[in-house]
Amino acid sequence: MNKDLVAIFEYLEREKGIKREIIIAAIEESLRVAARKGSKGLINVSVQVDAKTGEIHVFCQKEVVDVVTIPEEEISLEAAEQIRPGCQLGDWIDIETAPQDFGRIAAQTAGQVISQKLRSAERDVIYEEYRHRLHEIVSGTVKRIARAGTLIIDLGKVEAIMPERFYPKIERYNVGDRVQALLYEVRDTDSGGAEVVLSRSHPEFVRELFIQEVPELEDDTVSIERIVREAGYRTKLAVISHDPKVDPVGACVGVRGTRVKNIIRELGNEKIDILPFAEDKVQLLENALAPTVIKKININEDESVISIVVDDESYPVVLGKRGSNARLIGQLIQAQLEVQRMSEYQTAMNLERGKLALMDDPSLDQKLEAGGMMSSMIVQSLQSAGYQTRRDVLRATADELAKIPEISLSMADRILEQVRHFNAPKEE
Repeated sequence: MNKDLVAIFEYLEREKGIKREIIIAAIEESLRVAARKGSKGLINVSVQVDAKTGEIHVFCQKEVVDVVTIPEEEISLEAAEQIRPGCQLGDWIDIETAPQDFGRIAAQTAGQVISQKLRSAERDVIYEEYRHRLHEIVSGTVKRIARAGTLIIDLGKVEAIMPERFYPKIERYNVGDRVQALLYEVRDTDSGGAEVVLSRSHPEFVRELFIQEVPELEDDTVSIERIVREAGYRTKLAVISHDPKVDPVGACVGVRGTRVKNIIRELGNEKIDILPFAEDKVQLLENALAPTVIKKININEDESVISIVVDDESYPVVLGKRGSNARLIGQLIQAQLEVQRMSEYQTAMNLERGKLALMDDPSLDQKLEAGGMMSSMIVQSLQSAGYQTRRDVLRATADELAKIPEISLSMADRILEQVRHFNAPKEE
């Protein structure tokens, strides 16, 4: 009995999930190739491997002749009768050849073919086992840390890889650590096998963590409409409820934050923002910025760029570290988000209004008339305060106009904006 070969059969079946008949077929084919390469002249080589004992039998055919002139292809009648009594001249009989007679080249060839076939068989097992589990969370143990920080993770039947770019920079691992990760993809390798790729930095990893924690997501009462992430820093989820009685944000947060805290802990204290989803970009933007109030907003024609103005004290929060918060919000609303401080905006507007006030435009010197934000009562208040024409208003600041009893600071901003737009040069 070939105990070593039987042990290989059992190991590959148990650990790799490769069926014994596939292994045997690979060995038989490799030995056929080895026989042809290592023993010139052999005809019709066949190989048989016993699945239970591991014994290997290699046969080749030889012609029965009177006088042997080509030993590799012929056998004498006397020798043939010892193998198969009753044979006659011209018959072809099977002669067993010991595998060890194949030589060094034959052994190398056999090893190469076996490796290739087993890689192919292992690839098929991996595909069969994992191709339907993409974007599921799997767990394993760090087996070793390869070059460039790539983690080799033992999942049981196979080893998966998690490249350094697929886990947050703040995370550090040692051999033996348990890891949860997203099954990102199964891909072919250059050597003909397949490998399982894991990720902890993909937004879908956070989505799957929420599905594990929140039953309402599992049964589709609540759904995550959009999710964006900067791994290790922040994740933003826009959620919606399909049941008016269920608060989508509350369901994801959990009682006293228990559900979201478990996820934050798994992500190494990464920030998670959960907000109500809205189809309208402006409404979704307001939800994402709450409780910050947008003071001014401008949207370009195709809604690809949204510019907002916020209070100076809110600006750092909205922008985030190195602009990351504003960048994530832009990804969430699917538009480029530009953020400006109110003080900068007001300075720019004062300069623009100052330029307009210097224009040689007779309409600027006409008396103010009611319209838009300016009711007849507001016009009278402005005129009583000395602002008789549009030019007079353009020379004023919002703070100066707000000193008029009937005009608040926000109203002053809107009046200045109206006058500025009215007299701004029109694009041709």
